[in-house]
Amino acid sequence: MALNASLAVFERYLAREIYLATALVLAAFMALFSFFDLVHELSDLGKGDYQFPHAVGYVLLTLPGRAYELFPVAVLIGTLYALTLLARNSEVTVLRASGLSTARMLLALGKIGAVFVLLTFLIGEFAAPPAERMAQQLRLRAMSSVVGQEFRSGLWVKDEHAFVNVSEVLPDTSLRGVRIYEFDARHQLLSISEAATGSFVAPDQWQLGDVVKTSFAGDQTSVARIERVMWTSALSPDILTVLLVDPGRMSLVNLYLYIRHLTENQQKTHRYEIAMWKKLLYPAAALVMMALALPFGYVHDRMGNVSVKVFFGVMLGVTFHMLNGLFSSLGVINSWPPSVAALTPSALFLLAAGTMTWWVERR
Repeated sequence: MALNASLAVFERYLAREIYLATALVLAAFMALFSFFDLVHELSDLGKGDYQFPHAVGYVLLTLPGRAYELFPVAVLIGTLYALTLLARNSEVTVLRASGLSTARMLLALGKIGAVFVLLTFLIGEFAAPPAERMAQQLRLRAMSSVVGQEFRSGLWVKDEHAFVNVSEVLPDTSLRGVRIYEFDARHQLLSISEAATGSFVAPDQWQLGDVVKTSFAGDQTSVARIERVMWTSALSPDILTVLLVDPGRMSLVNLYLYIRHLTENQQKTHRYEIAMWKKLLYPAAALVMMALALPFGYVHDRMGNVSVKVFFGVMLGVTFHMLNGLFSSLGVINSWPPSVAALTPSALFLLAAGTMTWWVERR
């Protein structure tokens, strides 16, 4: 009974130390990366109307995305720091001698980590995607620029029995220079519509302006000029946000909608499926990082070389961050199953955590 009461007090104390350390580490990382991002943006000052206040605004809007990417690394370093201090003061050693098992310690860390899992999911799903979209819109609008395209002829999208070519997608996802090539079920060209502008009208229509439509019927060709035309399409602003936001920072809903759109039009979805699996699994990386930090809390070291252990934690965190990007790229190149490409980095680190814990306990 006394042990259970002591463990409850210890869990509250450990939670406070981990939360505080993680918050400080995350704040330090955010400040560091914000500085680097701001320095990078200075090279674009003077392009169009892009000035220093725009650069600051852009960097601030990208902070939620940065926090999402860095959260597992901050959790690793924060947990490692808190456990190392406890080990230095022999607190963990005393509790283990009193009957604290590794399973009970992992359970305590799991309870504490559940908060990190929830925060990572909320930031990645509800804060980072809209903030990232606003950041890109701010930057493009200030530079009087448009969304860059892969082809000189603009963006090409397949929409059921039509191919759509868009010369420019503006920051507000309105369109300029729209061409619609419509085919029948036998792949015969029915019409070509050219519109100067396009703006979305919910729920599934675009208002095209200054339209010239060329229709083909057998040997007959007719041309009609129309000021305004309502065009129904599966193409939506949510789908076009793919051009503004990196797949890794899109919301699950938008990823799902875009994957479904590509699937319906028989186009490759592998890259976006991997991104969706990563969005599903990434919040749990916080728990993996806490398990990886546990062996350091079991190493009794009165000299308390905290700085070395924290540095080692930074290296582990950077390695995890790099492996996440590496396996995503390898998954796309080698057509690995999306779940495998997304899960492998966390699985490797979980295996390392288990191996290190086993080794420390056997000492």
